[in-house]
Amino acid sequence: MVAGIVFGLVAPEAAKEWKVLGTLFVSLIKMMISPVIFCTIVLGIGSVRAAASVGKAGGIALAYFITMSTFALAIGLMVGNMIQPGHGLTITPGSGAENAKKAEGAGGTVDFIAHIIPETLFSSVVSGSVLQTLFVALLVGFAVQRMGKQGEPILAGVAHLQKLVFRILTMVLWVAPIGAFGAIAGVVGESGSKAVGEMLKLMGAFYLTCALFIIFVLGGVLWIVTRTNIFKLLKYLAREYLLIVATSSSESALPNLMAKMEHVGVSKPTVGVVVPTGYSFNLDGTAIYLTMSAIFIADAMNMPMSLGEQVGLLLFMIVASKGAAGVSGAGLATLAGGLQAHAPQLLDGVGVIVGIDRFMSEARALTNFSGNAVATILVGRWTNTIDLDRVHHVLDGGDPFDYATMTDDHGVSAEDTRVELGAHPPAPVNPADNLQPTPQVVLQDYPHQR
Repeated sequence: MVAGIVFGLVAPEAAKEWKVLGTLFVSLIKMMISPVIFCTIVLGIGSVRAAASVGKAGGIALAYFITMSTFALAIGLMVGNMIQPGHGLTITPGSGAENAKKAEGAGGTVDFIAHIIPETLFSSVVSGSVLQTLFVALLVGFAVQRMGKQGEPILAGVAHLQKLVFRILTMVLWVAPIGAFGAIAGVVGESGSKAVGEMLKLMGAFYLTCALFIIFVLGGVLWIVTRTNIFKLLKYLAREYLLIVATSSSESALPNLMAKMEHVGVSKPTVGVVVPTGYSFNLDGTAIYLTMSAIFIADAMNMPMSLGEQVGLLLFMIVASKGAAGVSGAGLATLAGGLQAHAPQLLDGVGVIVGIDRFMSEARALTNFSGNAVATILVGRWTNTIDLDRVHHVLDGGDPFDYATMTDDHGVSAEDTRVELGAHPPAPVNPADNLQPTPQVVLQDYPHQR
């Protein structure tokens, strides 16, 4: 990115010729859009089935995830329209303009709906039509859901296919620096130093929006529901935040989060439902990124989206963004898919986002991770599967998390933790006591502890 900026400033005319590298990279990303969306949507519906099967916790968690993700998408659109990032830049449309003409000639609403239905069940995945892929993925997902246990091998097969798709996507992302160099060199060559300022403006606004979302939105809901201080929770998860910054993916901290949520006082079944499901459905940072980036591209190409287009893009992102968490580059593919479906004339601007995507992915992953941590505590409170006394005790530093025993079972029930947090500390455990079958005696003599 830095090399592209320098090249564009020093030799603007020559830099314009290198823009083709960004165009080629966008084509590689477009190649991955349909399989990424198909796999994530089918597996996402499978996660809904798995989560709903455990009852109240799954239903509450899904309702919260959808609500908060939609709210985050709306915040991204609102902030993007307020600051107008990319205003004044010059990004020349290429193949995206041809797609736009095709979209204009597609007819009215009836033709639009008719075009969503593909000629065959599998043609959508190979034709490159995002809406057709989404439609087929929803059909397959719900069909597998109705099959029950017989559909589990199919889900397992799709999961393996998803690993292959994301492995290919990872290979494509190895050439991202080359694509970023060409795209940014071309933009800076055409727009001058103003392009650098606008990209810094977008990154600064995105980081600020994510920080405000964590502190005021997530922190406000957490305080109202549980009287828990968001800053204490952030401090408790500080080591995980460092891991996420190093890897640029919230997926790397998933095992730590589950262990810490059990240690803080949330029951193991609730953690087992909320955290994995949240990694597919609770993507607050990704939601903000998708909408703000779309606004940036629209402004940079001097093709601002109408309110109807923005709302349509928002609704598409609500569905298509599920399953993008933790996979580097999936957010970029989802952004390209949303633009191709609702504003194809803007697709060529994705190449500029590539250059700053690595820096924005840090804030995305941190916000997604924070949202899942808060959601676990909230769902635990709403389902009465959390001991808030223990939560406050642990977050105040009363029982530090031991990473040496992270793979052990940290889960404790709410009643057990109340006993542990009593005025008298528990007596030291004698290893020899483990050889005696005493649990039945304890349950009979002290039923009030259960």
